[in-house]
Amino acid sequence: MPVITVINQNRIIPCPTGSNLMKILRDAGVFLEAPCSGLGTCGKCRVQVVSGKIPDPAPDEKRHLSADDLARGIRLSCMVQVMNDMSVKLQTHSKTTPVLTDGYLPDFYPDRLSDGFGIAVDLGTTTIAMSLVDLHSGREIGHTSAINGQHCYGLDVLSRINWECMHGEEGIYELQSAVIDSINHMLDDLYRQFNILKTQINEIVISANCTMTHMLLGEDARGIRKAPYQPIFLSSQTRNAHQIGLNTGENTILYCLPQVSSYIGGDIVAGICACQLKQFAGNRLFLDIGTNGELVLSCNGKLISCSCAAGPALEGMNIQCGMRAAEGAIEDILIQQGEVSLRTIQNSSPVGLCGSGILAAVRELNRNHYIKKNGAFLSPEALPDQDPRRKILHFIQKKKEVVLCHDPEIVITQNDIRQVQLAKGAILSGVTSLLNYAGISPDKLDEVIVAGQFGSHLPASSLTGTGLLPQELEDKIRYVGNTSKTGAYLALLSSSKRTEMETLVHEMEYLELSQMPNYQEIFLESLQFPQ
Repeated sequence: MPVITVINQNRIIPCPTGSNLMKILRDAGVFLEAPCSGLGTCGKCRVQVVSGKIPDPAPDEKRHLSADDLARGIRLSCMVQVMNDMSVKLQTHSKTTPVLTDGYLPDFYPDRLSDGFGIAVDLGTTTIAMSLVDLHSGREIGHTSAINGQHCYGLDVLSRINWECMHGEEGIYELQSAVIDSINHMLDDLYRQFNILKTQINEIVISANCTMTHMLLGEDARGIRKAPYQPIFLSSQTRNAHQIGLNTGENTILYCLPQVSSYIGGDIVAGICACQLKQFAGNRLFLDIGTNGELVLSCNGKLISCSCAAGPALEGMNIQCGMRAAEGAIEDILIQQGEVSLRTIQNSSPVGLCGSGILAAVRELNRNHYIKKNGAFLSPEALPDQDPRRKILHFIQKKKEVVLCHDPEIVITQNDIRQVQLAKGAILSGVTSLLNYAGISPDKLDEVIVAGQFGSHLPASSLTGTGLLPQELEDKIRYVGNTSKTGAYLALLSSSKRTEMETLVHEMEYLELSQMPNYQEIFLESLQFPQ
């Protein structure tokens, strides 16, 4: 039986001959980026094979690896078959990831106080944020956060549902086990920090999108993937937390917030309740940006919603030098006269581009006229010799790219621009369609409320400078943080807020964008960059 040695984790993992390297590492709890769920299309699950004989790379693997990569033993773990003993060194970034835990909280009356403790959870596709609440006082006494353990099954919900489609009941069990393990590690951390017993946890409230809620509860999510997009349930769910595998007392209650549709979930319902969108007069747009963009428009309290597939580019994936929002990720950029200034998370040395960084890069390339309205790079040879843009705009192996950093080399490629273009086109077309449906123009919006992890890193200029939102909205943008978790906190402590959320899902109209008149024309127009 071959043995895999993971050098930079001092791990030794035995496995059957012929095993898939990524599967063995993943099953052993080794962290690997795998946005494509191991299909070999993203090129992110890289390892360096230091010793051991392995089959030569197939053409699909070579597409993601340069000659220099292959010479150094870099391979995609999802495409490597283990035939004998081997030593590998992980290449994926594994430093700490800052997770947004705070969010806007309205005044409310806590009528569900009791003895013991409660847990409020924002269960996101990428990250999980958790708060420990003293149910006697209603005070949050601690919090923790982590990467969602399902990351190795794909970055977005569709990749994870595809895993269920490929692996059936086994896939459903694997995805549930991954997220349950993540939550249990976080619970154990809080138990140790605050010296409490698991039997003291009275209730856990989970705010999550429809897919994550299904996968947490071990329910089949495959119906969410394609028309007619039918989930097993939309209503709130109450279960015994211990019985689904959570490390709690035997009588701990688990409550999951209700959903509006397959793609407008409990996390958005939580945000609408926390931000009191229904109570405001005037026109307000609520926006949560991630691999999916969820939008809710309030017109004097009438709620209209839609969702759009922004894709993984805004999470730093499908980008040549992209990465998740971790230490060392570039999160903002300034380009002046061909000189590049970078700002990274935790002010560490740059490692790659997270979603806010790639959006800032495109904003700057557009502002400084490196790209045309249609997103195509200018040709370097068409620029005057003294044009400062020639400092960083290059032809590399017949492909145009902008070099942001040399050590390590971090670049923006034409494909990166296209990925951002598709994401911003999806979101802007959703905004435009909602406003058209309601019969109002962008200048009639009183406020744009941006929620979630991604939005917290974005200056308003990145949203409007790339055309993700109309320019006239730049001064109307307000960031509200993690309203998914604050909504879970409200539902934990307030019966009236819980009832309000369960009522909201029946009052919120949902638009299927693909079925709206002229949507294709709106989307194509939304792909254009502002000039």
